[in-house]
Amino acid sequence: MLHLLSLHYTVSEHDAEPYVAAHVAYLERHHHDGTFLVSGQTVPTSIGGAIVAHGVDRPTIERITAQDPFVTNGVAAYSITTIAPGRVHPALADLLNPGA
Repeated sequence: MLHLLSLHYTVSEHDAEPYVAAHVAYLERHHHDGTFLVSGQTVPTSIGGAIVAHGVDRPTIERITAQDPFVTNGVAAYSITTIAPGRVHPALADLLNPGA
């Protein structure tokens, strides 16, 4: 399963600034464990950010997003879109289907 995580500020970008360092540590932790494949700010940055995650089921990704310091401090919220990949570029096939 792949999950597209859209992070939307619920306050101004300025009001979220005190939590950026903790949010970056959260991102780094989940990149390191292999759950987050890609993360970054949206353009424009005032909207929030986006993450591509994999390797966990929907309930797990919901628990993971609930632990984001932006969420626990009430400055942002996630929308989650779960995808069952039907076609995958060959460059990603081994990454997304390690047991195949």
